[in-house]
Amino acid sequence: MQPAVKVDAVTKTFRLYGRPEHRLVELLSLGRSRRHEEFQALKGISLEIAQGETVGIVGRNGCGKSNLLQIIAGVLRPTSGSFVTRGRIAALLELGAGFNGEFTGRENAYINGAILGMSHADMADRLEAIIAFADIGEFIDRPVKTYSSGMFVRLAFAVAISVEPDILIIDEALSVGDEAFQRKCFGRIEHLKASGCTIIFVSHSVQSVVQLCDRAFLMDGGELLLEGPPKPVTTQFLRLLHAPAARVDAVRATIRSVGLHAGQNDSGPTADHGEKTLARSEAFDSEIRSSLVVENEPRGATISNVRLLTANGDPVNVVLRWKRYRIAYDVHFDRSSANVSFGCFIKTPTGFGLTGASTALDKTLALPSVDAGSRISVAFEFMCCLNPGLFFCNTGVMGDTDGEYGFLHRLQDALAFKVLPDEGNVDLGPANFDFEPVIAIEGPSGSGGKAA
Repeated sequence: MQPAVKVDAVTKTFRLYGRPEHRLVELLSLGRSRRHEEFQALKGISLEIAQGETVGIVGRNGCGKSNLLQIIAGVLRPTSGSFVTRGRIAALLELGAGFNGEFTGRENAYINGAILGMSHADMADRLEAIIAFADIGEFIDRPVKTYSSGMFVRLAFAVAISVEPDILIIDEALSVGDEAFQRKCFGRIEHLKASGCTIIFVSHSVQSVVQLCDRAFLMDGGELLLEGPPKPVTTQFLRLLHAPAARVDAVRATIRSVGLHAGQNDSGPTADHGEKTLARSEAFDSEIRSSLVVENEPRGATISNVRLLTANGDPVNVVLRWKRYRIAYDVHFDRSSANVSFGCFIKTPTGFGLTGASTALDKTLALPSVDAGSRISVAFEFMCCLNPGLFFCNTGVMGDTDGEYGFLHRLQDALAFKVLPDEGNVDLGPANFDFEPVIAIEGPSGSGGKAA
């Protein structure tokens, strides 16, 4: 099967002029008087996206993500290289792109439908569904220049999905809507994905990329640094995102050394654990450990000795449901820091976040300042409300060093632990809400079930 999108050695170079008149001077001189500098936004990007695949593109601001999407959507022409797309493309790029501010939402829906190849009659058939999804009320008949940013994206997304595209491109647009609308959008995206639509998704939300995508690409400086399963790619993105400015080049080099196609056979973090683990009570098994601990560059503090403890302080990594445990770690400060807070986060093996805690949310736990040379012990006690399976934990310390607030140190997948099965469990998924079925039977019936 031919790919839905194929990009081959694509570059994009922009001319930057110091002053507007420099463009005219250069034009009148027929190029003999160069008044511009060149900025290469994309540097030889090559990739393929299969039909029906959902891919995420992550990277720091200015890395070239949006330029790449605009080329795939046909909005920009590459300076060199080539690309091929197959099927109807619907794109949510810059907010309100393709909308005329003087026209009403209803009129813009028809115009955008025509741009996407839909007839007036086809759009008329779809218009009520578009209006219902956008849910902007009487504003549908008002000029879109009166719309809020949220209204813009509601209508744009409603039109884009109404045309049943073969390829859907989304560039951060969904971050504008409220939570209820975002959930509705993600539900629709999941429906399109199940129907075989190819989806290209750009987002700074790592959780969204991990949850929605089959594969991910990491871009930086106009280059493609890494591709593979979403979890390892987004993990490396977070390393790059939180790296101190002086360490960015070193982190990029480290990511490059991982290899462009690293993790193709790895859907996320794993734990080394032998089949000999037959424990049926809480215990510490030396063979259960995270096989890939990813460290953000230290910036004035270092986390060490991450461990899981019982309420009595005994180390464990095989645990039971409905018992209390503590995630503990030590932090050594080699530089003075202000506004210091600590956190932890529990995830599934695919990287989907389940729950966590941060002392930054409680003012009574605030540390206004910590002196260099200090060592602090941190512990988060929790009730194990997880279903049987393998889980991972991040740890982090945040603060202000040299006037810059952010992670002072972070360990991703620092800890692996296993929750043991028990009898009488009917809960599905990773978290446990202690469901208890109550079945009321009236009249003749068979056996089974718990009666109310």
